Amino acid sequence: MTERFPGIRRRTRPEVLAPAGNLDTLKTAFDFGADAVYFGGQEFGMRSAPKNFTLSDIAEAVAYAHERGGRVFVTCNILPTSAEVTSMNEYMRELGQIGVDALIVTDIGVLMAAREVAPDTEIHVSTQAGVTNYQAANALAQLGATRVVLARELSLADIRELRAHTPPELEIEAFVHGSMCMAFSGRCLISQHTTGRDANHGDCAQSCRYKYHVVEERRPGQFIPVEITDQGTFLFNSNDMNTLMHIDDILDAGVTSLKIEGRAKSAYYVAAMANAYKSAVNEYMVQRGFEGADGTPLVPFHDQVHRPDVGARPATAVAFSPWLAEEPNKVTHRVYSTGFYYPDRPAGEEIHKGGYINEWLLAGIVTKYDAVEGRVYLHAKNKLAPGKNMEILFPGSAPVALTVPSEGLQDAEGNTVAEINHPAHEFSMPCAVPVPQGAMIRVHARLHHAG
Repeated sequence: MTERFPGIRRRTRPEVLAPAGNLDTLKTAFDFGADAVYFGGQEFGMRSAPKNFTLSDIAEAVAYAHERGGRVFVTCNILPTSAEVTSMNEYMRELGQIGVDALIVTDIGVLMAAREVAPDTEIHVSTQAGVTNYQAANALAQLGATRVVLARELSLADIRELRAHTPPELEIEAFVHGSMCMAFSGRCLISQHTTGRDANHGDCAQSCRYKYHVVEERRPGQFIPVEITDQGTFLFNSNDMNTLMHIDDILDAGVTSLKIEGRAKSAYYVAAMANAYKSAVNEYMVQRGFEGADGTPLVPFHDQVHRPDVGARPATAVAFSPWLAEEPNKVTHRVYSTGFYYPDRPAGEEIHKGGYINEWLLAGIVTKYDAVEGRVYLHAKNKLAPGKNMEILFPGSAPVALTVPSEGLQDAEGNTVAEINHPAHEFSMPCAVPVPQGAMIRVHARLHHAG
């Protein structure tokens, strides 16, 4: 198969692909290690929140990414009506002119239009297209797709089979972390049926996560739990995905891009997960022999994804640093699973409770560090009380565990305070560890939010 874009730069290592809901989060993602970021504009994406990127924002995002060797992908993955076709095509034309690196599409008509209106822009086929086999992947490649985002329902064996029968220039992207949908590849009608909000136009109300009871016709008002419990049940409350300690299996199977879900998540979530997955990829590359310990390239990863034995798991598993195993538990999440990669332990639903697990809170963002005074200055986000366990999250390394000092806390004017307890205000505190601007300070909280 002839490569559609013979001039594009091929990645020589696996890509960590992070989400963003706004410019601040996008910049944070790149600062904390993401190779690429995906997001939606204010039209035609699968997240309809008003904070989505304007065209001006997208231009700034492209500039920020390209200055750092990163790439940006914009979602155009709704299922459009005929009334939306003209405006959607014009929107994709504008995105191509701005210089986005790829458009993420679902609809075949949108794919074909993108080839014409944005001829220099890569086309990635969304997970909502439900690509589950190599025949579909090859057909999409022949239509102009440079990447397919696999259906979330595939096992590692399925991915190995697909990779072995697709051309090496077709990139394979797979979700590795974040929320999962109870519907096949996210193609769901529950929200539209219950609230009038169309999930396939980016306006999902997450109706599947509501608490449900049964009402018997002749006994109105008498609610009967579907499960035998007085707490009701959450029938479709899908587990979140967490594969951080399994990315060696996923990359060995032939995946080239590791996708983190969460365009509605906070900058802290994106920073922590981008940093963790990038650190895990770095360890994978060294232990699998693709790079030296100093990061020097030895064997291009791209050259290996289509070898005859692709997907044959090496005898030795990658030994990831212990701190990585704990990182997913330090962001807001539901009960975790490894998705559908391992058929003997597939994802399920949490039927006993809803809401999020939230044991760590972002307490502040570092604005500067004074090495002479040994003092860190921060923009407060949550309370920091003396004696509490805290960690400083650095880009590219394990977090540093510290205790909030009992003395020396100061407000912006240098006045001594008993604790840091005013979000959006500036504070400082003693810190012997040099901290770069933009580092994040989190505090142990042990909270659980219902909802």
